Amino acid sequence: MEVEESGETRTSWAVAPGETHSIICDHAGKKRKQDPAPDPVTRIAEDEGEEEEDEMMSDHMKDSEEPSNKRVKPVAKSNSLTGVITPVKTPALKRIGQSISRSISFRTEARPLPPAPLRARSKASSFPRRRNSQCWSDTVESHDLTAKEIKRQEVIYELTQGERQLIEDLSLVKKVYYEPMLKLDIMTESELGQIFGTLDSLIPLHEDLLERLQRLRGSEKTVGEVGPTLMNWFPCLESYVTYCCNQVGAKALLDQKKHEKRVEQFLRLCQESSFSRKLDLWNFLDLPRSRLVKYPLLLKEIQKCTPPEHPDEDSLPDALELIQSIIAEVNKKTGEAECQFYRRGLAYLEDSQRITEIQESRFLCCHGELKNNKGQRLHVFLFELALVLTRPGEDKDGGQVFNVYRQPLPNALLNLEEIPDGEAGGGSGFRGAFSGGNDKVKNCFRVISRGRSKAHSYSLQANDSFSRQQWITCLRQAIVQSRDRNVQSRPSQSSPQTDPALYHIAELSLSSDTEMADHTGR
Repeated sequence: MEVEESGETRTSWAVAPGETHSIICDHAGKKRKQDPAPDPVTRIAEDEGEEEEDEMMSDHMKDSEEPSNKRVKPVAKSNSLTGVITPVKTPALKRIGQSISRSISFRTEARPLPPAPLRARSKASSFPRRRNSQCWSDTVESHDLTAKEIKRQEVIYELTQGERQLIEDLSLVKKVYYEPMLKLDIMTESELGQIFGTLDSLIPLHEDLLERLQRLRGSEKTVGEVGPTLMNWFPCLESYVTYCCNQVGAKALLDQKKHEKRVEQFLRLCQESSFSRKLDLWNFLDLPRSRLVKYPLLLKEIQKCTPPEHPDEDSLPDALELIQSIIAEVNKKTGEAECQFYRRGLAYLEDSQRITEIQESRFLCCHGELKNNKGQRLHVFLFELALVLTRPGEDKDGGQVFNVYRQPLPNALLNLEEIPDGEAGGGSGFRGAFSGGNDKVKNCFRVISRGRSKAHSYSLQANDSFSRQQWITCLRQAIVQSRDRNVQSRPSQSSPQTDPALYHIAELSLSSDTEMADHTGR
């Protein structure tokens, strides 16, 4: 009787484990109903590790004050696992872990795991499918070419394979994204036309180049002269102007549509599928632009590997100059389209904010997120002739707009002041907003406008040092170019006077103008 009372006490002490194991016993109990023999209990104990159970029993008997011969008897009489597991005095976390471990094991026996093909499918879709990388050397059995000529053939083969892969990706976009979304009415035909633009017309364009390159391969799978073929084909890339100019509005519309549940679900399922290689729709839509800027790099590599007496020696430089001029034109037109797009997205709170420099700007130097001295996040646009601070918002249709914050500043009247890291400038509010209450200020700069009605000063903070340097570089260029433009447009006078706007140009640090030449205007 004394031993039974002890057993009842320990059962009530381990209430939580008892609840967990009651589920386990249900699964085990179902198996015992099918077979009245006590074998199932023994087999389950073996599956879980009989040695572990014996060790746990041994630890329990050492901890108890009762004699061991009194405690073994009721345990031996028990026909359920609850009598074996419940009395074990183990830490709470370990006890929960053991319960979970056993419940998983028992449920596995009661309900078999899904078939292997399902697990294999899930695993395959969790990793991007890589393309099969193949070199030109892998396609030929033997050759007697020099190392330099082998390198040349490898680059030409890379050019050819790149065209083939681009065609496959663009065809995939049309088949997997455009057509299903149109058929399922996930987006309207007008919206899809704006997002995909003229992408469909680019497929036959690159199919033409691929066919030309394949015709150049001789019986030994080598390509001799490639320059004239590229010279004849590169003018076709002028159609990229239309496609790239449309991308600015396409990206904005796609980001807006992603907030709709059906669109988000469809795009997410496509991205999780193996065919997408973990790329989202915009990655595919941006592939033509990425391909366009790669042509000069490939041509330069071919040029390096071309011997002096090769027929391509004269045609490759001309082809390189042609493709660079085409890319420059595409960049220029795209910059103008981007500028117009964001100009239309500005929402003015006052008529005085509509300065002429914004409307006269032909391109956008840069734009991005900065913080002001109050810690507020602003989206700042540096147009060709004006600096505009805005707060992002939405219109009544859910489209993004940029509410103009404070007064826009003409670039010709700007002065730039760098704030060294750690300098306590701008007062306590400045430090508190930028440094979270610390005295150190990082990645900050200040723009000051002098002239016209009154002076304006904006202190801004970039996300990191690299972003800050990019902003400072672009601001210096924009200020100098705007002032030069004003000087050139001003009518000549018999007695020229110094422009008051140039008084503070000495404050600019122009030591890196030579390094910044490559970033000048699109």
